[in-house]
Amino acid sequence: PPLVTPIGQAQEPPAMQIEIPQGTPAQVIGVTLEDAGVIRSALAWKIWARWLQFQNQTGGFQAGMYRLSPAQPLEAIADRIWEGDVVQYSFTIPEGRSIQEMAEYFEAQGFFSADAFVEATRNVPYAQFPWLPNNLPHLEGFLYPDTYQLPDGSLTPEAVIAQMLTRFEEVALPVYRQNPNPLELTLLQWVTLASIVEKESVVEPERATISGVFTNRLKKGMKLEADPTVEYGLGIRQTVDKPLTFAQVETPSPYNTYMNPGLPPTAIAAPGVASLKATLAPEETEYLFFMARYDGTHIFSRTLEEHEAAIATVERDLADR
Repeated sequence: PPLVTPIGQAQEPPAMQIEIPQGTPAQVIGVTLEDAGVIRSALAWKIWARWLQFQNQTGGFQAGMYRLSPAQPLEAIADRIWEGDVVQYSFTIPEGRSIQEMAEYFEAQGFFSADAFVEATRNVPYAQFPWLPNNLPHLEGFLYPDTYQLPDGSLTPEAVIAQMLTRFEEVALPVYRQNPNPLELTLLQWVTLASIVEKESVVEPERATISGVFTNRLKKGMKLEADPTVEYGLGIRQTVDKPLTFAQVETPSPYNTYMNPGLPPTAIAAPGVASLKATLAPEETEYLFFMARYDGTHIFSRTLEEHEAAIATVERDLADR
């Protein structure tokens, strides 16, 4: 049966969400709208529906969820259902979010369960997106962070994933294909390194410098020693009050870049276009280390001695707070 839900309160009659199931005859739509109090007369609706059908014999009323108000003229309501102007759902994924964080967000929004989303990201849709790297265990890094709109009826993990991959294809892939690639990174390596740059970069002017540090370390065969990769591998998040412990840093994981050389097996988050670009255009610098000040900025160092001094400076500043 058609679903009718009040969605707001105002001085004028509240808008209603009206569901029109697939294949509902025009006359039944009119009765539904009259019963809901959206229109006064199903007979008037029937007459107007016949006029619309006479004017455009190839068209028809569209199924879906509609937000309608009794304050709207009958003609306007009919036009919206004729044109399929259905309720749109909006969601926003900021840069640097992991699949798990996205999943928790979607569940909190009431879209679908976190587990359903995580499970869907493990089914890599190669048929629809053949450019995706082979043998991906999941889609981490390829779900492009942005604001999206989905029509009612397509609110499934698979529809969300398809839209985010399409946006990656439109926005990110051209960056990879049309720019110099000094490290000759594969698509997976590029997205993986960009995700680490994304997680480490808080202040925009430092992004290319951070990319330069990681590029230098990779060229020299040094371990990346990036905290966010350890956090991702352990499923934790450090804070100023609870930084990573030595035990955590020494816990083996494919994502522990303190223990493993090179890049982790996959991305650790969704990089935005700024980090993706910075990864292909790293700043030319002599820096090999950086230390977070916990205000979004970092102290950059050329040598281990300088880096240890920077660590001591940050720890002293934290103790003085």
